[in-house]
Amino acid sequence: MKRIAIEKLIRPDLIGMMAYSSARDEYSGNASVYLDANENPYNNGVNRYPDPLQLKLKERISEIKNVSKEQLFLGNGSDECIDLLFRLFCISGKDQVTAINPSYGMYSVSARINQIKLNESKLNIDFSLNTEQIIKDAEGSKLLFICSPNNPTGNSFPKEQLIEILTRFDGIVVIDEAYIDFADDESMLTELLNFSNLVVCQTFSKAYGMAGIRLGMLFASPEIISWMNKIKPPYNINQLTQTFAFDKLVNLNQVQNEIESIKKERSFLLKELARIQCVEKVYPSDSNFILIKVKNTIDSYNYLKNNGIVVRNRSSQLLCENCLRLTIGTPEENLLLLKTLKEMKYE
Repeated sequence: MKRIAIEKLIRPDLIGMMAYSSARDEYSGNASVYLDANENPYNNGVNRYPDPLQLKLKERISEIKNVSKEQLFLGNGSDECIDLLFRLFCISGKDQVTAINPSYGMYSVSARINQIKLNESKLNIDFSLNTEQIIKDAEGSKLLFICSPNNPTGNSFPKEQLIEILTRFDGIVVIDEAYIDFADDESMLTELLNFSNLVVCQTFSKAYGMAGIRLGMLFASPEIISWMNKIKPPYNINQLTQTFAFDKLVNLNQVQNEIESIKKERSFLLKELARIQCVEKVYPSDSNFILIKVKNTIDSYNYLKNNGIVVRNRSSQLLCENCLRLTIGTPEENLLLLKTLKEMKYE
């Protein structure tokens, strides 16, 4: 168990600030007449501002994730959650953060936008985590980002390593679990009560099939969540998103069935891709995508694209030379992918 003084990590100029108070923040309950927020009075289903704290939706998510509402923040996609962490903890032009490399590109983008120095801690050649090296690289950083399962490599990092990093690092450790539903490993949500410096990010874009509504989840101590609510835009989650997400979460059978189908297709693709001539290496995956190394990335990428199949070229990332990232599709899409790769000719 580790407790740190969160307020000492908060940007000093934010201490004591008064958050913007919206009309819906100042009133709870049901009224017959609402004349407080300068809204259009004619009901069309979305003429009123949405709940700024998304309490009904949070109650449902809390039940599913087995955490309290006070440990949950909802963002306009996980990218908003990441950006707000920079704004909350980092002083532009002064503070620094650390992220593993290769990994999700938005850590670097958010750092650049917020004028924060980003230290990159290189993964081992097999994409495993070097605990000693990342702790050394993160010295003096306010935030440490670890994506697990990692994007674009697809592998998870052992929980023992993550706990050791949480124990030894004096800043905020952000575990990005966008793909955790496809892994056999346990989520780090179970450690929230043990580490006040732990932040876990998850999303509705992958396993829940709701990428189009842009809804991300951030889990942390009530103190961190309280600060996130202070600095967020007043109505960052619109009513259509809140309603759609809640309705989808009423019955999770379809979600679970889709997860199992994707995992089954992943196992199938891992075996079949290894048999294709142009594929030199297939990396293990705990996510809903597979990273492969091919003989010629540009030719392979263009061949697939010209045959109507769009994949992601990851060759520009560290340790990913000649690598393509393939999302697990439907059984029909996966068979077409395999057929197209098999038909590709190399001189």
